[in-house]
Amino acid sequence: MEQNKDLSNTHSNEFELIAKTFMGLEPVLAKELTQLGANNVQIGRRMVSFTGDKEMMYRANFQLHTAIRILKPIRHFKAKSADDVYEEIKKIDWNQYLAPEKTFAVDSVVFSEEFRHSKFVAYKVKDAIVDYFREQTGKRPNISVANPDIRLNMHIAEDNCTLSLDSSGESLHRRGYRQESVEAPLNEVLAAGMILLSGWQGDTDFIDPMCGSGTLPIEAALIARNMAPGLFRKEYAFEKWPDFDADLFDEIYNDESQEREFKHHIYGYDVDIKAVNTARMNAKAAGLSADITIEQQDFKDFTQPANKSIMITNPPYGERISTPDLLGTYRMIGERLKHQFKGNDAWILSYREECFEQIGLKPSIKIPLYNGSLECEFRRYQMFDGKLKEFRHEGGVVKTDEEKQQMAQKHRFKKEREFKQRLEETEQNEEADIRSFTFHHHDLEKRNIRNNRSNRNIRNDRDDRNEGKRRSNPKDRKDRNFRNGRENRKTRSFDKFDKKERRFDDDED
Repeated sequence: MEQNKDLSNTHSNEFELIAKTFMGLEPVLAKELTQLGANNVQIGRRMVSFTGDKEMMYRANFQLHTAIRILKPIRHFKAKSADDVYEEIKKIDWNQYLAPEKTFAVDSVVFSEEFRHSKFVAYKVKDAIVDYFREQTGKRPNISVANPDIRLNMHIAEDNCTLSLDSSGESLHRRGYRQESVEAPLNEVLAAGMILLSGWQGDTDFIDPMCGSGTLPIEAALIARNMAPGLFRKEYAFEKWPDFDADLFDEIYNDESQEREFKHHIYGYDVDIKAVNTARMNAKAAGLSADITIEQQDFKDFTQPANKSIMITNPPYGERISTPDLLGTYRMIGERLKHQFKGNDAWILSYREECFEQIGLKPSIKIPLYNGSLECEFRRYQMFDGKLKEFRHEGGVVKTDEEKQQMAQKHRFKKEREFKQRLEETEQNEEADIRSFTFHHHDLEKRNIRNNRSNRNIRNDRDDRNEGKRRSNPKDRKDRNFRNGRENRKTRSFDKFDKKERRFDDDED
């Protein structure tokens, strides 16, 4: 990295970008970026760097399934103290990005012995920007944590500092379709990453027997149809930038050329009726009810599917969702897979080694993934009928060459993985009782964050896009005003889906 490098004066159409993601999903995100047409894609720790132009930055925010934030670095520099940070930030020509009457916010991430407090670093960046404008104009921009005009990200690793513009704003995992939630919902980006890691692209049926609020089925439908996960988001931070190209973003938003037919079906099951109703509501908000069937069913009653299927699921770990017989639950999962899922692949994300042991089946691949702060494993189980030798003789592949290489990598997992202390199980509950799972219906965290934003009407003329609405007749596309009548945006059409189900009330977001 070239030090003390100001990236604001580059004359190239391409510039440096960083896509943030979760630990373990970096290769999947890199593949997504490559397929999107990004250049110089390089994998880092919880991030993938790449280069692209303004269109690529817009598309990365709008189309990537496994990114949680897209950053645009504007300056790299070395700093050994807070004063060094202050001086370097003041050197930037802030008139390119901000005006005294605008607001901004600073987020900081610090991995350094010299800088022990990330908030203090954020304060120094803020002070430098405020002093820059005060000295030049006598005025100063204000801070707005909830809804700033410009979001900045400061990253420090030892003495290497990078200041970036945050082009995303709210985390990209907040797709916009989730109306309600259940206890310990699976993050949308992690769910999409799990599906992409499995290699599923909509070529078979999809099953999640413990679907909770429906995150895996909904993300599977988006992937199967190759629909952009940003379809239902209200806004991105880059839309407030001085150089925002509304026409370009409209063109990206209305481009349906890459969407495809989905000829199979997605099934979600859960024992809790509240979870079932929540999953149905979320699928309806996404306009995907035609592709997704959600039913109440206990996993112990699961039977062999009629069609070729893949199963991807995230059972309870005993961490945030409790059950009185956790190990019994995993024994039941193994029994169901062995007897009622022959000829198919099952992928399970879990945390406790003792839980995996209870499944009683040998996984063909193990992938380390983080679910929040928990280092989990994502394991594939190939359920073939008969013996392994016969399966291979008939042409069956247990591990691909790529998977063999991955499994052979050193330090793939922690040398001594630390699981929580084993649960004290009684032998009274040999039979799994999934009906005892406790799901608590509660509001989505920060559910009303957009309702409190002073400039929520920034897209008051994008009702169809923001609220998941689609025109009922694809041949009758009507132009609608965009941004106070300055532009016109075509309304997307979805003649293959139930258009009425794409509507949901503004109050529910």
